[in-house]
Amino acid sequence: MRLKIIRSFAQLNVAILLLLIIAGFSILGTIIEQDQTIQYYQQNYSEIFSPLDISFGNILLFFGLDHVYKTWWFLSLLFLFGTCLISCTFTQQLPALRIARRYNFKTSKTEFKRQEYQTILGTKYFSTCLENFKQKKYTIFQQQQIVYTYKGILGRFAPIIVHVSMLLILLGNTIAAWGSFNAQELIAKGEIFQVQNTISKSFFTNIPDYPIRVNDFWIEYGPTNNIKQFYSDLSVLNQTGNELSRKTISVNFPLRFKTLTLYQTDWNAIGLRVKLGDKQYQLPLVSLNKSKNLWVTWIPTSETGQTGLTFISNSLNGTFSLYNEVGTFIGTYNLGEKIIQNIDISVVDIITETGLQIKTDPGIPLIYFGFGLLMISSLISYFSFTQFWLAKKDDQLFIGGTSNRAKLNLRLEFLSLTVPYLSKN
Repeated sequence: MRLKIIRSFAQLNVAILLLLIIAGFSILGTIIEQDQTIQYYQQNYSEIFSPLDISFGNILLFFGLDHVYKTWWFLSLLFLFGTCLISCTFTQQLPALRIARRYNFKTSKTEFKRQEYQTILGTKYFSTCLENFKQKKYTIFQQQQIVYTYKGILGRFAPIIVHVSMLLILLGNTIAAWGSFNAQELIAKGEIFQVQNTISKSFFTNIPDYPIRVNDFWIEYGPTNNIKQFYSDLSVLNQTGNELSRKTISVNFPLRFKTLTLYQTDWNAIGLRVKLGDKQYQLPLVSLNKSKNLWVTWIPTSETGQTGLTFISNSLNGTFSLYNEVGTFIGTYNLGEKIIQNIDISVVDIITETGLQIKTDPGIPLIYFGFGLLMISSLISYFSFTQFWLAKKDDQLFIGGTSNRAKLNLRLEFLSLTVPYLSKN
């Protein structure tokens, strides 16, 4: 009964069906944003299904489509597909490999007629044909007047390697689902933080407690004041504050430290440092109309705050504009420049914060290794497994050959072995 169940999982149609289902849900997981807040799905997928009066966002949350790759049913599909691969490997691929390596003699004329290519020569060519097989690096088994030869056994390993690589990929995905986490942090320049704002985590997630320092943040602008790239200079520290790793990250160039990966994803300007006399003040910046590149604040020009200037900037390159209390444009200034002649006041710095995505994925090495094996197995699969049989019977020499692929090469191989002797007959 157990063997029957195992063989039922080894069926190709079962494996293809499971693979299609997994691919379908993987596509859904790619289309639907993963690991967002409940409010996000309720707001962005608020369509109502009548007459059920249920929003699409609630349906996504109910079935776990907001975290497809971590749901119990998706992991169960991976387990069933892995069971299919293991069953097929042990019930079909390994026995086929053992049979391929085993000698398999053919003696009757009927057996030779079943081969893709077959002919009959004189028995005097038996030793010559055998020598040709040796020169062509065939593995030869001989029992008196009967010979079995093969070449390209490596191609028989390709399906097994494919199964092993896919199992590694499935295992890597499972480990990632159970042990990964994803966090978002907005940190001001010069601050030290630890990962706290986790968006998603799993049952066996181990969140590292390394302190991380934002040494600096800056933006590279193009000739038309467009943003080309933004950078964060980060340091990973130990518990005593010593630096363990440091790197300047940008979009698509993260910092990797052990299992931790920090990506540059966002940025913002949150305040100003203003020097008034011998004192410094920190003022908040506000974005206008939810614009990413337009900030405004009020700069008092006296300690009482009764008079002041309106600060407006659309970049972080150190240039800003000022307006008086009635909205009259005063001028454009740079950081550190004195802005009122009779008052010692200047804008010292624009306080920025960097947006970081922090994640760990312990299954990534296995996934990469699995895909590497999959590419290797694809190359190995191009090696054709070629077999030839010879048998001396009475005054005839029977020759037959077959191959699992590269049929044209098999034909050329067969002709090179037989045509010279056929012409002599």
